[in-house]
Amino acid sequence: MEKIKQTVERARNAFNTGKTRPLEFRIQQLKAVERMLKEREKEFTDALKADLHKSSFNAYSFEIMVVLAEIELAVSKLPEWTAPQRVEKNIMVMMDDAYIHHEPLGTILVIGAWNYPLTLTLHPVIGAIAAGNAVVIKPSEISEHTAKLLEELVPQYLDKDLYPVINGGVPETTEVLKQKFDHIIYTGSSPVGKIVMAAAAKHLTPVTLELGGKSPCYIDKDCDIDVACRRVAWGKYMNCGQTCIAPDYVLCDPSIQGRVVEGVKKAVAEYYGEEIKESPDYERIVNKRHFKRIMGLLEGQKVAYGGEADEANCYIAPTILTDVNPNSKVMEEEIFGPLLPIITIKNLDEAIQFINHREKPLALYVFAKDKAIIKRMIAETSSGGVTANDVIMHFTVHSLPFGGVGYSGMGAYHGRYSFQTFSHQRSCLVRSLNMESLNKIRYPPGSQKKVDWAKFFILKRCSKSKVGLVVLAALGVLLAVAIKNRHSVLGLKRLLSALAGWRLDRGCRDP
Repeated sequence: MEKIKQTVERARNAFNTGKTRPLEFRIQQLKAVERMLKEREKEFTDALKADLHKSSFNAYSFEIMVVLAEIELAVSKLPEWTAPQRVEKNIMVMMDDAYIHHEPLGTILVIGAWNYPLTLTLHPVIGAIAAGNAVVIKPSEISEHTAKLLEELVPQYLDKDLYPVINGGVPETTEVLKQKFDHIIYTGSSPVGKIVMAAAAKHLTPVTLELGGKSPCYIDKDCDIDVACRRVAWGKYMNCGQTCIAPDYVLCDPSIQGRVVEGVKKAVAEYYGEEIKESPDYERIVNKRHFKRIMGLLEGQKVAYGGEADEANCYIAPTILTDVNPNSKVMEEEIFGPLLPIITIKNLDEAIQFINHREKPLALYVFAKDKAIIKRMIAETSSGGVTANDVIMHFTVHSLPFGGVGYSGMGAYHGRYSFQTFSHQRSCLVRSLNMESLNKIRYPPGSQKKVDWAKFFILKRCSKSKVGLVVLAALGVLLAVAIKNRHSVLGLKRLLSALAGWRLDRGCRDP
């Protein structure tokens, strides 16, 4: 365990050299990850096949390509993201330079997940590298083949000191969490998320927790049910149901429950054929422990479709459950497997109430033709993200933050949001040493006159009709100062220039 401590210290020391700060270095490392994925694609697809029975097509589409797209975005946008972010100024600092400078946090710990062991490990790593950090990478030991491959290949392509990979199970994860980091991002279950957060609290380390929960899917009776079922079936049974934003259960009117069952069955047959077990596109449960957990959720349930299982091969068929009791075991925890419970509700109001009486989910899905229904579902519920008339797809939009809320997590990443998550947004104000006479308004001794001037300039928002008075007053003060102090002429010119560019579209009112 001493080795883990030394590894983290080595990463921190390497960061402290300033090596990661130049954009050229960050881009070089990002392109090294890209080269690793392209040159070792076959090895990665083989590892994903061994861990989760993923076909080479699915491994590339849902794992490798996702990371490559994130790299391409980061490399192209990094100069823009790292540029000083100018901010609006008040009249007191009008002549000064005010901006946000993004600086790296330091040493980041990324704890990956086993269900998408490449995407959910490397995706946040890309953002952390782009932001200029050192990154300690802890893959999930459950997807052991992918974890071992990352441990072997990452040091061959990336800086060995700055981006170490630590493998191992609970003891190793426990030890690495004892170390001090500047940010931790964890993807996994809510119970483990609590452990990570408690460990981080000892060092006042901020965390991003990408957890899960029971993501609901409301299907309105007046929508195109066949299309809805095709999309739900795709999202639910992708990766054998082991997707954190998979639709966990369906809410619908009793009158369409049968149509939903038939629609999902039809879609499953289209996607995987009649012999689902033989389909190269249908994955397996990651191990026997999770297989038994999922099979335990089936106890006492009415199976309308599927239910077949083979423990030796960790195979569970796509399964639909009907007439599900809301208080049953399958509704108490995130399923994370290919079981789709259908719960009947009377109307939209009851669906909203049902969702709001449970923990906030990572994702929420609603299928409806009527946009008013979609607007109500968004306005009256809470979730990490929402996709209407489809599932999963909000994850693919890099300009949307991806993250949970409440029990489903905290913080967000993807695209620019990853860069911001792993950066400190440092407030910077650079002032001039000229125009000192203007600062008398804030220096002792105080007076009512000074307070009145402060109220005028700070507590009022100036409109076009009154901005002239403010400009004239400011010019009058500066002209008097300039006559008294020749050195203030330069400052006067600067203020005139600033006033010329001042926005005049602000309402003049008390706050």
